Amino acid sequence: MNRAYLILGGNMGNRAAMIKSAEKQLELSCGKIVLRSSFYETEAWGMENAAPFLNKVIAIETEKNPTETLATCLHIENLLGRTRTQGKYESRTIDIDILLFNDEIITISELEIPHPRMHLRRFVLLPFAEIEPSLMHPVLKKTIAALLTECTDKSQVEKKEISD
Repeated sequence: MNRAYLILGGNMGNRAAMIKSAEKQLELSCGKIVLRSSFYETEAWGMENAAPFLNKVIAIETEKNPTETLATCLHIENLLGRTRTQGKYESRTIDIDILLFNDEIITISELEIPHPRMHLRRFVLLPFAEIEPSLMHPVLKKTIAALLTECTDKSQVEKKEISD
């Protein structure tokens, strides 16, 4: 069984409902969610005048390989109304990114694991550290908690209480 860490987020529509829908779809088509962070609201990273994002990090156990997991994530994004424009950050209903997959290091045209910018983004590291602070980044050889401590991103990231 593989363990994948994913970040789910969006800044359009009912953000919490969209993330919960993505979680349900992931459990139906990818694997069991074994860890879930709280929801975190954050300013739109890399975008000006965009609505704030709601994000959370989850861990799933899956029999799928990394490329199958990516294909499933992209399919779920499509089902939930995500449209993509190449090469720019934009508002979205849902975004599902693979952060880590076991301790694998993968660099192919459509997929890079570990996520190449996760260590630069507070909105990723804060919820990730909530669920797996001692997990080791396979390239940087530092824990998620250490990466959060060293992160120079000063974006506002705030835990949000959202009921189920």
